[in-house]
Amino acid sequence: MVFTIVVLLVTIFYLALLELSKNILLGWCIGIIAMVLMLFARRKITLAGKKSFKNSTLLWIGFLVVLCGNYILTAPPYKNLPAVDNKNPEVTEVVHIPQGDLTGVYNADKSVKVYAGIPYAKAPVGDLRFKEPQKPDGWEGVRACDEFGPMAMQPRGNTAFNSLSHILGWHDYVVQAGDEFLEPMSEDCLYLNVFAPEDNSTELKPVIFYVHGGSLTTGQSSYSEYRGEDLAKQGVVFVNFAYRLGVFGYYTADDLKEESPNGTTGNYGLLDQIAALNWVRENIAYFGGDPDQITIAGESAGSSSVNALCVSPLTEGMFNYAIAESSGIVAVEPFHTFRNYEEALTEGKKVRDTFKVSCSDELRNIPAEKLLENDSDQSAMTVDGYAIIEQPYLTYEKGNNHEKALLNGFNVKESDAFMLDTRATKENYQELLAEALGDYAKEMADIVPADSPQRDQYFIVDALGDAKGALNTAYSAIWFSYSHYVWNNYMIDQNRPSYEYNFTKTNKSLSNYHAGEIPYAYGNLWRHPGLYDEEDYKLSEIMQKYWVNFAKTGNPNGQGLPKWNQKSDDPNQILQLDVDIKMIEDPNLELYKVIDKYQNSKKEK
Repeated sequence: MVFTIVVLLVTIFYLALLELSKNILLGWCIGIIAMVLMLFARRKITLAGKKSFKNSTLLWIGFLVVLCGNYILTAPPYKNLPAVDNKNPEVTEVVHIPQGDLTGVYNADKSVKVYAGIPYAKAPVGDLRFKEPQKPDGWEGVRACDEFGPMAMQPRGNTAFNSLSHILGWHDYVVQAGDEFLEPMSEDCLYLNVFAPEDNSTELKPVIFYVHGGSLTTGQSSYSEYRGEDLAKQGVVFVNFAYRLGVFGYYTADDLKEESPNGTTGNYGLLDQIAALNWVRENIAYFGGDPDQITIAGESAGSSSVNALCVSPLTEGMFNYAIAESSGIVAVEPFHTFRNYEEALTEGKKVRDTFKVSCSDELRNIPAEKLLENDSDQSAMTVDGYAIIEQPYLTYEKGNNHEKALLNGFNVKESDAFMLDTRATKENYQELLAEALGDYAKEMADIVPADSPQRDQYFIVDALGDAKGALNTAYSAIWFSYSHYVWNNYMIDQNRPSYEYNFTKTNKSLSNYHAGEIPYAYGNLWRHPGLYDEEDYKLSEIMQKYWVNFAKTGNPNGQGLPKWNQKSDDPNQILQLDVDIKMIEDPNLELYKVIDKYQNSKKEK
């Protein structure tokens, strides 16, 4: 009996591992058959009177060998994600663009047409690695754009651990048949997706051009939260896309600068974004979008990228408005996603040192998967003199930024998920603050003491005392919301409309942590049944209307919506996005005063 119970427990654990690892269903069948044969063999040995330690050991060895071999041989295949969730979707009419003819697919109720995997630049492979994006090639015949393109090259974690993170973090893991595959990853990643409303009118629609986040090192345009079906239903054309990440997108070297016809290096991912934006300008009218009514949008590193697009001389006149969620690079010395050129060169040298090469051209011979394995930090843009010509704050001080209006904001617990491993105590609290604020750490600690009342935590349990909660509060302001405070102040000085929010709504998924607002704003709560309630859907409907109204007019307000005041009306007021939507005083104002002092000290140098 004990033997049988142990075999059953091992098999259950093994099947759970197969599920988390997305192994194909054949693996489940073989695992169950192996269990049955194991129990049958044990019974035969027992009935024959041959039960012994040796025979039991051989049985277990054989059983485990079969399980291990089965795990390897039934690993999930790679497959592009379909553009829509409905099975056997209806194909759209043929769209004629200069590159060639293409078709998309309809969503379930035929209210939206989705065109996925359209190339907006040549594959940046071989000699095109570490070069500016090139014009895309055309094609013959009709291209079926019914699948998302591969994600950009990036570190890929263990599939089982990734599944566990969705169980423990996002709480959105679902056991279902048909998901036994992995999304492919490739250097050949420069594809975009268009979500267009099914509308027979000839009037062109406003466009939302979305840049995904992921610290400039991870992320993919196929992610469910970045899809634009619901916004398209409200009368906009939504576009998202992949761009080069990590070492492929932000590696910096002087020899590359010398070989470039534009004298650029270090911002290849940003240049991809500009190439995608240029493609939209030239082609979106074929899909019903207005090339003269584009709003750029992004979250986290995507928001920092939006900020970069606002200051790049290459994007002047290419868009009207900007939506920025939870990041920016307009501080004197941005805390992340941006670095000075010398630092970028230092990190670039680390790449060459890792592979023991003397020049960047030799790196083009290294396989893409291998190139990911380097010892550098490639998660930041830089001043390259081409895509970005100066520290972004200087462009804002001159009033040369491009956005005519700004919708932006942050979530109440931005930093918490990034600091799970930080051991904060009353004793080391000020030292941890000093890592970001230097000599101004004590002043911040006086405003947010280590023994501050514990903040309401939803799924992150603070077992280390109040210091952890206080540190999270301070770093949420330092890393994320401060950039919006500075950005809005520049917009006020320039007499340009800006609207700032603070997302505080709790839920059973990401709650009000970093990225928690995305499924609300872009209308994807329905993709996670059971995690959101009626209040969440009501808030999402309002947020979508704010976002769409802003894309149409540069003003989020509209009939039946709670009034969202411009920052110029009262710079201290922001809109709280929660069950109760109202203007409130920014809770971080006193913290910003300390960060201002730190940033001003950098400017003086």
